Amino acid sequence: MKYKVVSLFSGAMGLDIGLHQTERFDLLAAIEKVPAFCETARVNIELGNISPGAVVFESDICALDPMDVLDRLKIKPGEVDVLVGGPPCQTFSTAGRRGTVQDPRGTLLWQFLRYVQVLQPKFFVMENVRGLVSAALKHRPIAERKTRPLELDEEPGSVLRLFAKDLCELEGAKYAMEAFEVNSVNYGAPQIRERVLFIGNRYGAKVSFPDPTHGPIGEGRQHAGPDLFPENPLLPWATLRDALSGLDDPNPQVVDFSERKKSFLEKVPPGTNWRSLNEADQKESMGKAWFAKGGRSGWWRRLTYDLPCPTLMTLPNHASTSLCHPEETRALSVREYARIQEFPDSWKFSGKLAEQYTQIGNAVPTRLGKVVGELVAKELDKLKERRWRKYPSSDAPFKITYVQSHIRTRSWFRDGQAEVWGTGGDASYSLPKTRKKSKNIG
Repeated sequence: MKYKVVSLFSGAMGLDIGLHQTERFDLLAAIEKVPAFCETARVNIELGNISPGAVVFESDICALDPMDVLDRLKIKPGEVDVLVGGPPCQTFSTAGRRGTVQDPRGTLLWQFLRYVQVLQPKFFVMENVRGLVSAALKHRPIAERKTRPLELDEEPGSVLRLFAKDLCELEGAKYAMEAFEVNSVNYGAPQIRERVLFIGNRYGAKVSFPDPTHGPIGEGRQHAGPDLFPENPLLPWATLRDALSGLDDPNPQVVDFSERKKSFLEKVPPGTNWRSLNEADQKESMGKAWFAKGGRSGWWRRLTYDLPCPTLMTLPNHASTSLCHPEETRALSVREYARIQEFPDSWKFSGKLAEQYTQIGNAVPTRLGKVVGELVAKELDKLKERRWRKYPSSDAPFKITYVQSHIRTRSWFRDGQAEVWGTGGDASYSLPKTRKKSKNIG
């Protein structure tokens, strides 16, 4: 039996591909507003790369009535098994300056909730950036926090507390929800990418995210050390070499570095960054950033085949977040991006080159989609065996579980010298300190 799925904010469909790869789900519809992204969905549906016959709604979700979606699909509320999607929430990202959420119920996060209310899916899966966990409804600059205590809507986690409260108060169905902070590299993806997965259901089912299957172990590839999961021995992390192995990409499509940037990058060996340049080149190339505090590890970064890839950005050619090929002085290509996100080689991307990078860079790693798909399918199977009887109700608070998602920083500089992977130094990632922990929100 295949379960019916509706996808919101579908983008390049990384999450949808992961569910499809379990062979347990049938995509009914994908909702996306960017024309090039919609064309990607249509092309791959026509090619049979994902559920043939799936409907693509090219629309701003704020303007699309969920009842119209149900009417088009000829289904009723409650007949969708799983609603999935990752609302774009740049405001919550820790990568840049955080904004405020003056009217949270008008954000795309609450638009997802609106679809939950109308469609009443048996389960929903919502993916987002890790920064959402600590996001506040109102942001008070750090310099102004000494004058008075933070108000409730200024406290970390106030966005999720309100979201969980509104979820509990939906009319028509009461949803339980749990969240999991995870990292794709810990499940076999060749990319370090932290994400938060929210899994909700209207049957009171308690879900538990699987323990990591891969870790920073194995001589010659990652730091050798004790196994944190002795009952389930970890496999070595997948590397960039694993991701790109066998790729046939004779004419790579690249949004490349400028000639000036290449003049500095060509001096950087694989597995290191700006610290391999002499001080004069560092100062000339980095400007004021050279005097800033912090590791600045992305500046003039050339990748190594021997480690997982860092988190993909929407473009690979920025000086401060560069993703330079290990051997060639160029940015990673579109097909290399796709391999790192583990898109099938048959998957086609539409739009301008920059739009293709954006689609892939913003996608959920397909590996995480498959892991969460297997989890949800298992829970749906259990409920089907129970003839869809709800589990005993529980008033337990909304819980967030950290599943070893933070990858401790590898060494880039030691004893006054740049740390270069593969030249005798230990440039591996350190072993994590925390395996799993939970905390309540709300």
